[in-house]
Amino acid sequence: MASEAAKEHARGVWRELGFFCGKDKAAKEWRIVGSVKGLRGFAALIRTYASDPAHDRLSEYMHLGPATNLEIGTWEQPDITDQGIAGSLPDLLNLAGLIELNVKANVVGRRIALRSSYSPLAPYDLILDVRDEAFDPASADPTCSES
Repeated sequence: MASEAAKEHARGVWRELGFFCGKDKAAKEWRIVGSVKGLRGFAALIRTYASDPAHDRLSEYMHLGPATNLEIGTWEQPDITDQGIAGSLPDLLNLAGLIELNVKANVVGRRIALRSSYSPLAPYDLILDVRDEAFDPASADPTCSES
């Protein structure tokens, strides 16, 4: 059981990021939950990572989330695994563009699956869960629940 201080820290991280990311092991999917603005922020983080030449070596990575939930990393080809999302820098830039293209105000309430567009043979799917602008990303994290 997480302490109230740990829960408050996690809530703050999710709110600063503007989205929640969590893994569903049974469904084999990463869920990124946020408003249009929050999910566009997720795309911007991927774009920033992929635009940095220092990340052009295999196995470079960054973590997202309060418990280093999701890893974005450099790999030879696009992939989505239980660790996170990987690809070459151009692949990751393409993913950021796919997210930006798919996340619009008219898709609030929808779940958008990106595996078939990004890495069709990946063991995990990448699901964008689009919420309204008032959405609190900390509310999607079961470990942050008020108790």
